[in-house]
Amino acid sequence: DKLDMSTYPVESIRNFSIIAHVDHGKSTLADRLLEITGTIAKTDRNKQVLDKLQVERERGITVKAQSASLFYNHEGVNYLLNLIDTPGHVDFSYEVSRSLSACQGVILVVDANEGIQAQTVANFYLAFEAQLAIIPVINKIDLKNADPERVEKQIEKLFDIPIHECVRISAKQGTNVEKVLQKVIEKIPPPQCNAADPLKALVFDSTFDHYRGVIANIALFGGEIQKGHKIVSAHTKKRYEVNEVGILTPNEQPTHKLYAGQVGYLVAGMKEVTEAQIGDTLFLYKQPVEPLPGFKSVKPMVFAGMYPVDQTEYNNLKSALERLTLNDSSVTVHRDSSLALGAGWRLGFLGLLHMEVFNQRLEQEYNMSVILTAPTVPYKAVLSSAKLIKEYGKAEITIINPAQFPDKLSVSEYLEPTVLGTIVTPHEYIGKIIVLCQDRRAVQKDMLYIDEHRVMLKYLFPLNEIVVDFYDALKSLSSGYA
Repeated sequence: DKLDMSTYPVESIRNFSIIAHVDHGKSTLADRLLEITGTIAKTDRNKQVLDKLQVERERGITVKAQSASLFYNHEGVNYLLNLIDTPGHVDFSYEVSRSLSACQGVILVVDANEGIQAQTVANFYLAFEAQLAIIPVINKIDLKNADPERVEKQIEKLFDIPIHECVRISAKQGTNVEKVLQKVIEKIPPPQCNAADPLKALVFDSTFDHYRGVIANIALFGGEIQKGHKIVSAHTKKRYEVNEVGILTPNEQPTHKLYAGQVGYLVAGMKEVTEAQIGDTLFLYKQPVEPLPGFKSVKPMVFAGMYPVDQTEYNNLKSALERLTLNDSSVTVHRDSSLALGAGWRLGFLGLLHMEVFNQRLEQEYNMSVILTAPTVPYKAVLSSAKLIKEYGKAEITIINPAQFPDKLSVSEYLEPTVLGTIVTPHEYIGKIIVLCQDRRAVQKDMLYIDEHRVMLKYLFPLNEIVVDFYDALKSLSSGYA
């Protein structure tokens, strides 16, 4: 039976994300919230329910943001809570920023043992800039080294959130998790929108299904949508007919309609993921609306050449790449060939972890073994010779392949990508870390003591210097603490 979603008016809807540093327990908290609201049955098998990919389960990381709708009765009112579980690794911070645009608030999870770490800071500022309500949650209080008082002081000092607003929980054991749901209802405002307005839907994610085409995850900022509606994409101007709408309870649950303020999915016969551009606005045919203020499209930052081990495998690898990039719209693919390795591709990734995960999925899901070259970053050259400018049609060109680097006589300047990096470290390692950063041509921007033992450093790095082994060097200098 299809669900009737009209019983959930805008006032009783809460859209929120869970954000944190890697390994602070986001997915475990998501599992408990799903259990408390009866969305999934309580069993011992419920570990990382929202992490569906094999690599996510093996590595214990979240790679793709997943959403789920929870039904919760609080003080006699039925609420619809839309939860989005996001990745914690810095490579996937674009996933986090996308998810936040569909939310009005966030749960910021901090490990009671580790305290605030670099990605906690970065994710906090993403949520803060989006002006979302923030609920600080201190997790893992059941560990014997947990020190929630210290962590509360750090949160107060760094984020200016009063200590009494922090909720102490143990997601693994379920202690106090119910309180988090109550905070979500009290603290996070309902979405600002109206079902009487014309349809306005934001696409914040998409996946590909071989039988039904693209499944777009949407958040409705106005109006309603149902099967049979004719819709138009603001980005591509293409028209579609809606075949199915529904909500995710983590599995797909078709509904009659979706209304303003709700989060769900939509199938409309889109054949390629590129048609469901992340950040696109959908509206009804002949009822155009102002597109929602956009996301930036994803910028790949690390490039590597990929070649088949044996050239006879070229076509198989080509189809495997095509199928895998359908589900990961952030990888860019350019054809390339090398004298030594033959025909292949130049792929753009968000970072090193993204590259490893992509490679692992190729091996596990498509049984392909490939040769990956050492990663490089894109450079730009501002051309000074009129002949070259005419040839390229523009004065500033981007170079992703070292073989195409122009001669310096014809270039007025080279530009390289830079990164603003946050390093959180115990203070005894500061000396070594400053030396490491100076060796990598970094410029210090800021230095702040979070508490008596820990320091936060901000540096401007050239991306080329940190893309291969900087993280490993940082970990070995600081005994794994920074």
